[in-house]
Amino acid sequence: MKIGFIGLGNMGAPMAANLVAAGHQVTGFDLAAPCPDGVTKADTAVAAATGQDVVITMLPNGAILRSVADQVIPAIQPGAVLLDCSTVDVESARAVAEQAEAAGLMAVDAPVSGGIGGASAGTLTFMAGGSDAGFAKVNPLFDIMGQKAVHCGAAGAGQAAKICNNMILGVTMIATCEAFALADKLGLDRAKMFDVVSTSSGYSWSMNAYCPAPGVGPQSPADNDYKPGFASELMLKDLRLSQQAAEAADADTPMGARATELYTAFVEAEDGAGTDFSAMLPRFEKRHRPE
Repeated sequence: MKIGFIGLGNMGAPMAANLVAAGHQVTGFDLAAPCPDGVTKADTAVAAATGQDVVITMLPNGAILRSVADQVIPAIQPGAVLLDCSTVDVESARAVAEQAEAAGLMAVDAPVSGGIGGASAGTLTFMAGGSDAGFAKVNPLFDIMGQKAVHCGAAGAGQAAKICNNMILGVTMIATCEAFALADKLGLDRAKMFDVVSTSSGYSWSMNAYCPAPGVGPQSPADNDYKPGFASELMLKDLRLSQQAAEAADADTPMGARATELYTAFVEAEDGAGTDFSAMLPRFEKRHRPE
């Protein structure tokens, strides 16, 4: 396919490179980041989108997505697919999809899970929303960039799935870090705690696959001085999206709300910026029970 790729940052660049390696013709644009080897550089987003079969966006937030969509949708040929892999608010995803469809395009919102490592290795999971026809057209690209793609429903459903998933992730990581800090104060060996919890009713992805305690369980960012695999700032972004969605849907999410408050404090008032989201563990290690 002829593919335009807008947004070649930490995630977009390796995704575009994997498409090139699979034999696709990719034209890329980014305001600051360089094009990966094999990607033809365009001078503007409009130039990157013109004449393509699929236009992929990987952008920081909904406002930027809407702005880019305003620019490129008129330039995309009817029948092509606008595939947005950004993580944005559900309202923006649905608005852009409606705008694209009104212009004769197919639109798919497909945020990803798997981080920079998954983008490089081509093992991302895509959570997709949009029409059956749009999903079918881009599904071969998901097979290149990832290991799994789930069609979650109509426009916005991919964003909804990502937001709900990452709200669970934020809450469970906090609980896992709290539990390790409590175990320390109770004199329980961390390795013994992991052996018990990872095979008992407290097991979770945060514990079993991404353990926040260094030297315990499989390799994780905790073993690399908490250098980001998934940055605390990105977790905060997703938690804020979850609360924006909860407010719009009139949903009661007290644990999600509290997780958002804790990550806000961690990133903005403490030393969490620039660390992995599992660095909540050293945070709790240093803290005492409030009076």
